[in-house]
Amino acid sequence: MRKPRSKSKLKSKSRLVRRQFRVSEEKEIELLNSWIDDQKPESGSNPLSLPSLPSSSTPPLANTTAFPRYSGVTKFSQLPLSRKTKDGLLQSGYVEMTEIQRASLPHALAGRDILGAAKTGSGKTLAFVIPVLEKLFRERYSAEWGVGAIILCPIRELAEQIFEEIKSVGRHHSISAALIIGGKEVDLEKDRVNNMNILVCTPGRLLQHMDETVNFDCSQLQVLVLDEADRMLDMDFKKTLNDIVSQLPKKRQTLLFSATQTKSIQDLARLSLKDPEYISVHEESVTATPTGLRQTALTVPLEQKLDMLWSFIKSHLNSRTLVFLSTRKQTVFVFEAFKKLRPGIPLRCLHGKMKLIKRLGVYKQFCAEQRSVLFCTDVGSRGLDFNKAVQWVVQVDCPDDIKTYIHRVGRTARYNSRGESLLFLLPSEEKMLGKLQSQKIPLREKKISQVNKLRLQPVSGLLAALLVKYPDLQYKAQRALLTYLRSIHKNKDKEIFDVTKLSIGDFSASLGLAITPKIRFLNQKVKANEMSGKSSALEPESSSEDDELEIPEEDHDIGNFKVEEGHNIGNFKGEEMEKSSLLGHDTTDGKEGLADIVMRTRVLKKKKLKINVHQPTGTRVVFDDEGINPLPPLARLADTKNGSDNFLLDKGRKKDYYRKVMEEMKHVDKEDKLIYRERRREKRTKEKMKRKKGKMEEDYGDQDDLAEEEEYWNKKAKIYFGSDSDEEKEENKGKEVKAASMSLAEQEALALKLLGSMQQKN
Repeated sequence: MRKPRSKSKLKSKSRLVRRQFRVSEEKEIELLNSWIDDQKPESGSNPLSLPSLPSSSTPPLANTTAFPRYSGVTKFSQLPLSRKTKDGLLQSGYVEMTEIQRASLPHALAGRDILGAAKTGSGKTLAFVIPVLEKLFRERYSAEWGVGAIILCPIRELAEQIFEEIKSVGRHHSISAALIIGGKEVDLEKDRVNNMNILVCTPGRLLQHMDETVNFDCSQLQVLVLDEADRMLDMDFKKTLNDIVSQLPKKRQTLLFSATQTKSIQDLARLSLKDPEYISVHEESVTATPTGLRQTALTVPLEQKLDMLWSFIKSHLNSRTLVFLSTRKQTVFVFEAFKKLRPGIPLRCLHGKMKLIKRLGVYKQFCAEQRSVLFCTDVGSRGLDFNKAVQWVVQVDCPDDIKTYIHRVGRTARYNSRGESLLFLLPSEEKMLGKLQSQKIPLREKKISQVNKLRLQPVSGLLAALLVKYPDLQYKAQRALLTYLRSIHKNKDKEIFDVTKLSIGDFSASLGLAITPKIRFLNQKVKANEMSGKSSALEPESSSEDDELEIPEEDHDIGNFKVEEGHNIGNFKGEEMEKSSLLGHDTTDGKEGLADIVMRTRVLKKKKLKINVHQPTGTRVVFDDEGINPLPPLARLADTKNGSDNFLLDKGRKKDYYRKVMEEMKHVDKEDKLIYRERRREKRTKEKMKRKKGKMEEDYGDQDDLAEEEEYWNKKAKIYFGSDSDEEKEENKGKEVKAASMSLAEQEALALKLLGSMQQKN
């Protein structure tokens, strides 16, 4: 029988194993450092230009001094990486390197600053995760050392995606990592953030920890990474990023990666980059987008955008589609409306105002589904990898610039897979097509006339019915319209984005809105154009009677009447002719004087209405019950059934009418009397209850008052009278009376007598 080992022997053996492990790890680190220093590529060189080594080449042994070249290799196993990292890569399924990894990893492992630019879906995440893990491993980082690497991302979903990649590749390392993003409890993070070696975070939450967390120290930072660097260097993150960088040590390695990289000297100086290696593997490529991506641009009128989108979704029910819209309000409205219409495919929505848990849930659900549609803003255009299986990217609204377009379409055709994209362009935005093609983006142009009209399914009528059924959806439609117009209005490229060229009334109707909402910022712009002589937006192109003048930006008050968008103001016919004659306006030249009328009578919401001085005096305007059509002053009293008879002049009809009214009044009086009696009865009952209740309280109150009065006088007797009795009071009273009746001589004699008796006693 084998004897059990003692605890002391087990402890000594475990200490021996740990010592041997540390020694082997130190030897591995020493070998890696020697290999990197001996074979590091020259600064400014392109590793892709070197011939690749044969796949049979093996890493150097510990006792050798001859190291193979690692610049230009194609496999991860041929790089000077630790055994833990290689095992993690192999278990994660990474064997061959992509072009950006082949070009950047040799320089990054040598400790140089990197500016990496590559197409979307080319493996940029792994290109900076591996150098971070290797740097901290070679420096033997542990929890006691604190923060050694910071990876900054513009959005939360991208940060979580990078964090998952670190956990997968670095599963065998003892290095600690943390995900620091908004939407989580900051107090829990404060207790642990100082013990983490790698922080994957968004800028706002990192700056919050720098300002609030006690003893938060980044003085030992080794690596700073900015993913989607061009977005991080934008004006939105400028102040936050400057505050973060000012608290970091200058001696560090900085890695910047994006699909569209910056070369601005000012931006690079802000980050304190030292002789960075600029790596753009696809700069000389024929196309700026993935080669497996087929791209189409479709010219669609503004009022037919949703019809085209609905038809596209209905004809691609077995695909995973990503739909981009300009604003959050648009995204919410289209998602809510299409969801109620039930197209036959799961619909999801993703935007920046959603809470973290919900955003991550939507992201994971979309990744797990085989067929689905995700409506999103540009928050989903940066860095997100939807399990490499997005078949279609549809851009309903034109992107602001070429960078935005590249990042949007980059959600499909990732890692050498295939994908398709569709871009909707307005006729006024067709110049964007030329700009995209000039930047090596192969776009096929297609007109709406080339679309199969049999498969086109209009949705405007369905949306109008939905807005009637769901009033809250109507408000969302109004906000979607306003935010879209505002995004066009604020865009700096007025050559492409011109809000005055949009048919706003038709677009409003396509959303299901019966009346176009007021758009104040457009009204101010039109007013400014009028002041500068540029009033062409308000004036019709021709003076024919069939033309209609639409002023969609705001309702206008003309006298006592409200003119709304979509009404024919230029043609004063029928009821409108009658309104104009009541106001005293000349209808023969309605279009020529229309601009003056509108300008003179335009009224803002917060401005009080003014009396129209042009209205003739003594004119009385009476509206019908709905407040729409004006009637002559005595038209209310006319018989609507027989207009030839005058009700006021027919005495027989008047008597019948008065008799009916009197009978109705008598019947009503009876009901009123019954109601009045019932109310009086209830009132009396309540008063009786109050009196009864008050009497009971009064009886109890009298007893309490007597007890309080007796106690009061007892207290006063003790305080002011001491122990004097009534008899003593009477005696004292008698003495006072006697003393008052004695003369002065008698009183003096009595006093002398009393003094003498007192002396005798003494």
